Amino acid sequence: MSSKPITHPYEILPRVKASTGLELLAGIRVVDLSTSVAGPYGSQLLADLGANVLKVEKPRQGDDARHWGPPFLHGESPWFLSVNRNKHSMTLDINHPQGYAVLERLLEEADVLILNLVNRSQLKLKLDYPRLHERYPRLIHASLTGFGLKGERADLPCYDLIAEGYSGVMDLTGERESPPQKVGTPAADLLAGQDLAMAILAALVSRSHTGQGRQIDVSMHATMTRFMAPRLLSYLSSNELPTRSGGTDSVIAIYQVFDTADEKLALGLGNDAIWKRFWNAVGAPEYGVNPAYASNADRREHRAEIVDRIASILRHKNRDEWIALLAEARVPCGPVNRLDQVATDPDLLEKRFFYTVQTAKGPVPQVGLGIGFDDGQSVFRKPPPSLGEDTRTVLEDWLGMQGDEIERLEKDGVI
Repeated sequence: MSSKPITHPYEILPRVKASTGLELLAGIRVVDLSTSVAGPYGSQLLADLGANVLKVEKPRQGDDARHWGPPFLHGESPWFLSVNRNKHSMTLDINHPQGYAVLERLLEEADVLILNLVNRSQLKLKLDYPRLHERYPRLIHASLTGFGLKGERADLPCYDLIAEGYSGVMDLTGERESPPQKVGTPAADLLAGQDLAMAILAALVSRSHTGQGRQIDVSMHATMTRFMAPRLLSYLSSNELPTRSGGTDSVIAIYQVFDTADEKLALGLGNDAIWKRFWNAVGAPEYGVNPAYASNADRREHRAEIVDRIASILRHKNRDEWIALLAEARVPCGPVNRLDQVATDPDLLEKRFFYTVQTAKGPVPQVGLGIGFDDGQSVFRKPPPSLGEDTRTVLEDWLGMQGDEIERLEKDGVI
């Protein structure tokens, strides 16, 4: 093994070369005008499944997320690099008449248009569904905005942080005495991006039967609020308003993090059988069959004393000892990993869930799709693109433009 010191954590990841990847959506062309995280994440999911995704960006500036940092890797934002693989990038000023004319030609070839523009902006740019559906009846028009295309907040700007606040998730995240906490990843962005991809797939199936495109309206606010459905239904059913608890108030009686002799351990005793197996594993089988704790409702009633008992037991062994012991007893438990521990997880590395790809500027790490098809998970076809790297190729291959026409667009600042 080389003794060369590691400069970046990604240097330990396996290198993956471009391949055909998945081809489930081969032949589907997506024009993506969205920026930041939510829309691009949705289109990356489609690209991972084999769609031909064209990322249309502003000349010179590009996607806002290209500038989010530090850190930067080879001059690119890791946030941008995390949601834009397997795509082509072209620059196009759609506010310029010539640029809009090019976009219209692209839409003639496209199956899907993705936007993260509020309705007012769509109307101003002549990108609204009624206008485009009349000309491109098979086009799937997919909008992802903060609050949807209709309603009193339809024209308001929104970020992940704002959607998390509206949804109630921030109010329930954190310790009891702490201020409300944002989730530690852009949850509203990523969940809304998943909704976008799911809705587009459903619209493609529908179009295969009807021949007609659909208008899709994904709202980060609605997506994140649906994410809170179990909590909302509990409140609506009981009128009991939950508060922040550091994750110790689950409807499952024992479903929280405990201290061990060294590291923290997440433990979930989700049913009666697991409850009994846990107490057998820790050497107190009589506790597992105590009629006072026979049901989850009983255990919730006595939660405080049970938690104290479990806590006193778990302090006497190291976390990994408990994980091994409880895994043998088939009791759900696990570590509370830091990101450096996640990135070196042997199981994920063996599955090549984390990997690096070579770009013109240097190696770039990636987090895989993690969904298997036909006993494989390889999706990598193309690195996240540099700004406008495919502009000429797209104009030539998609639209059949000649060199002099492309040069005029360049001269006029359209591309």
